[in-house]
Amino acid sequence: MKEEVAGQYDSHKVEERVIRQWNEAEAYKRTREHRKGSQRFYFVDGPPYTTGAIHLGTAWNKIIKDVVLRFKSMKGFDVLDRAGWDMHGLPIEVKVEEHLGFKTKKDIEAYGSDRFIDECKRFALQNKEQMTAQFKRLGAWLDWDDPYMTIDDGYIEAAWWTIKQAHKKGLLEGGKRVVNWCSRCETAIADSEVEYWDRTDPSIYVKFPVSRKSKISRLSETPKEFRLVGEDDTHIVIWTTTPWTIPSNIAVAVHSDFKYSKVRAWDENRDEILIMASELVENVLKEGHYQDYEVLETMRGRDLVGLEYENPLSDVVPAQAGFEHKVYLADFVTVENTGCVHIAPGHGMDDFGLGTEHELPIFCPVGPDGRYTAYAGKYVDMYVFDANPQVIEDLDKKGVLLAHGNVTHRYGHCWRCKTPIIYLATEQWFLKVSELKDSMLKEIEKVEWHPRWAGSARFKDWIEGARDWCISRQRYWGIPLPIWICECGSMDVIGTRDELEKRAGDLPDDMELHRPDLDKIRLKCPKCTEDMRRVEDVFDVWFDSAIASWAGLDFPHKSGAFDTWWPADFITEGHDQTRGWFYSQLGASMIAFGRAPYKSVLMHGFTLDDLGRKMSKSMGNVVTPEDVINRYGADTLRFYVLSSNAPWEDLRFIIEDVQNAHRMLNILWNVYRFPLPYMALDNFDPSAVSSESVKSHLRIEDKWVLSKVNSLILEVEDAMARYELHRATRALQNFIVEDLSRWYIRLIRPRMWIEEDDPDKFAAYRTIWAVTDTIVKLMAPFTPFIAEDIYQNVSHEGDVAMRLPTVHMCDWTVADKKSINKTLEAHMDVARRVVEAASNARQKAKRKLRWPVKVIVIAPDNDAVNKAVKSLESVIKEQANTKELIVLEAGEEWEELGLKVVPNPNRIGPEFKGRAGKVIDALKKIDGRVVKRKIARGYELKLPDGEVLITEEMVGFEESVPEHISVAEFSGGRIYVDVELTDELIAEGYAREVIRRIQDMRRELNLDMMDKIDVSMRIQDGRVVGLMSAWRDFISGEVRAESLNMGIDITIKGDLVKKWTIENIEMEFGIGKCEMK
Repeated sequence: MKEEVAGQYDSHKVEERVIRQWNEAEAYKRTREHRKGSQRFYFVDGPPYTTGAIHLGTAWNKIIKDVVLRFKSMKGFDVLDRAGWDMHGLPIEVKVEEHLGFKTKKDIEAYGSDRFIDECKRFALQNKEQMTAQFKRLGAWLDWDDPYMTIDDGYIEAAWWTIKQAHKKGLLEGGKRVVNWCSRCETAIADSEVEYWDRTDPSIYVKFPVSRKSKISRLSETPKEFRLVGEDDTHIVIWTTTPWTIPSNIAVAVHSDFKYSKVRAWDENRDEILIMASELVENVLKEGHYQDYEVLETMRGRDLVGLEYENPLSDVVPAQAGFEHKVYLADFVTVENTGCVHIAPGHGMDDFGLGTEHELPIFCPVGPDGRYTAYAGKYVDMYVFDANPQVIEDLDKKGVLLAHGNVTHRYGHCWRCKTPIIYLATEQWFLKVSELKDSMLKEIEKVEWHPRWAGSARFKDWIEGARDWCISRQRYWGIPLPIWICECGSMDVIGTRDELEKRAGDLPDDMELHRPDLDKIRLKCPKCTEDMRRVEDVFDVWFDSAIASWAGLDFPHKSGAFDTWWPADFITEGHDQTRGWFYSQLGASMIAFGRAPYKSVLMHGFTLDDLGRKMSKSMGNVVTPEDVINRYGADTLRFYVLSSNAPWEDLRFIIEDVQNAHRMLNILWNVYRFPLPYMALDNFDPSAVSSESVKSHLRIEDKWVLSKVNSLILEVEDAMARYELHRATRALQNFIVEDLSRWYIRLIRPRMWIEEDDPDKFAAYRTIWAVTDTIVKLMAPFTPFIAEDIYQNVSHEGDVAMRLPTVHMCDWTVADKKSINKTLEAHMDVARRVVEAASNARQKAKRKLRWPVKVIVIAPDNDAVNKAVKSLESVIKEQANTKELIVLEAGEEWEELGLKVVPNPNRIGPEFKGRAGKVIDALKKIDGRVVKRKIARGYELKLPDGEVLITEEMVGFEESVPEHISVAEFSGGRIYVDVELTDELIAEGYAREVIRRIQDMRRELNLDMMDKIDVSMRIQDGRVVGLMSAWRDFISGEVRAESLNMGIDITIKGDLVKKWTIENIEMEFGIGKCEMK
């Protein structure tokens, strides 16, 4: 051992010391070099956005990654683990806009897109440095010096190369489609970038007037003229929560098989004919406050096909006058609201699909800023959500507003700026992943998912519903799409910078592959020789991270690392990434390589507050990693988040549980430092004392703890193989707290005090050292700081060859299965339960553990418990502090106990009627043990007037316990503790109480363990003085007293004087350090 360790666990000093040691030793670099050439393990770091300080969720994410990588390295793997940074996209742009005080895209254009892009780059790089420092403070080891960054030209070229593969395979397509649109950011956003929460919107029922003469078709019949004779006020009823889309209405959809009704409805002021789904008539008319109705006709949805109607706003939206409006069939229609769906092909994905199927006009009179264009007539320049009241008012004036209310529903918002999204038909670029859906589903079956349902259910469901991937964004700071187009219709996709230079000529050496420089590059069209211009869009930021597994290997520029390492062995991210990074990676990889880019995926949960709510500044419930580290240290935070629950479950942050994790580490620290003073005094060197040399001197408790720690190795390793980090950490915590601290240390403490070179003591030294050495290595992946600090002090100091610069270079401990004795472990579990029961019995009788008892009797329930207790009788006897231990056979009764018969009047009364009272009285007076022995065959009870036969159901039995016996139950039996005190027991009890107080006083004086002291004790009870006089030498030896003066009226002196009350007896002690002569 290098040195003793004083004081409590100070996480900050430990972690500062270890960080300094890691830096000086180049621990990370040497650890990775140490495994070069071994079996490879390629990890891809899901890159966080460089948007600012890390939060609890990103901390948990990096901690999980770090644990797995440290474990794999100790298992002998050659780990490749470049840190990753996602540095493009709206996450960065929105932050910079906030910093600059911008509200819209127009502000950016006024500021200058080139200056804005420079600000985005500066912001991203600055935050990368800050976040790197924060991740390092967590103890996270990654290749921080050579990270992959999505802004690097090499990375950008990997994106270009990938999109070129899509183009070659016919999987890249441009065209107008409806997409999720953020009107503030003025760009398309991905499905995974839409966040949903409750919003209140209008809920309106609108009557579309049916044309005076309309033809409808039955699918199986010739067209039938539908004359509305005498039915001038006929309407088809729709429902919507987006009144602003009514000016864009082109069609109404119904379901082919649903039954629809044409009803005449009226009240005092109205009499009109309405068409809607039959099942919904009552509800709709109730919403419209009609008094009554009659059904005029019913029909199937297919019978309504071709029915023409008029857009009620055609007079204020002139463009509508040029469109036909008809009823069409659609499978997406449900029996809800009216069963007739308002279709605006420019503002809905299903609507757009129906529109393209029937070649309807894709009418979209809304601009990228969410304001109506001139095509919207009256509503021009109005923001669509602000136009809702005006549209509703206009519909009401025209008499077509059947009902109006509000509805609170889940509505999509932009993930970055929180603006409500709209659906907008715009020109975009798409990857046709829908054509790869079947192949993607087959690939995910080959991936190892943790938990399994993450892949077989959640991810599978997302892929099955996947649409083509809109990869274009109408923004500034991102990877530019490498697509050049010509007015003649020609299109080129560029795959690398070299290819671009071949087409465009030499590029400036300092030109980055970003906007705006790239926008200026022109290519000659191979068809018409005119200039081709780059599409101004940038990539969806999810495409940036989607290519990380090969871009991070410098592919396609270099293929060596790619051929050696790809695909990734392991990735892990939050469960939202089933529709984010897990999906985007798979889609891009299927396009580029036709297979999944990862072999194993761990999905983890979200961090929530203690009530299960999302943390947010507005709610004031945010807890930062920095807060926790400043109070408790990084290891505490790590152990807490790892042990709280399964990784794939959401983590509720509970500060009391953080404190428990900190206490556990403090217990580990105390276990570690407990034997150091004794070992230092004896110059114990673990490299000079082999396990073989002490084997014959191991006590039963040594063999037990060695069995337990080797079982622990197997349990932790099995949990890690399944990525059940919670099970691994909980097993470690249970061993450290319960097995090591509360039991084994308690058992071996007396052996530490043996002064001579006793083999029994050195067996305990070697055992506690071996266990500590093993625990340090098992804890290293989870709590790297405290593990490193302990390792540096308990490593083999005598054998340089066995000492490595860092614990993380050590091999993972291999379990010695020969040392595992499951029978012994089971027996010790019984012994501990017995000792705990004895403690409970003592508490009932108010008898402290320091006070010995005369006898403890154990009544086991079965032979297995009997055998366990007998095998560990000496351990139980010592830990329960009893002079005698009696172990009964299973079923045997202790003769000191009485047994009372408890008559059952409900059975005795009906059987013996008038004699029942005499029977009950007689049973209460006889020895219950005699009755119990014979009751199985019936007990013959003698009464003055004859005998009666007592059967089992007529009686019960109850122990009669003497007053000086305290009883407690344990799992496997019952324990009886005789708490009656004798003079000898009283004397020993007082002696042990005195020893504890003097030891406390020694600690208060900060005395070394070997310091001798002089003790004076004034005790205000002559009887107690007399009883304790026989224990004078024992007390002196335990407290290392050179002299001990004890009496009723002696003078108290010393460096420290204190008064004590022990069992109601007033005492005063003085102690002082002896001067060495």
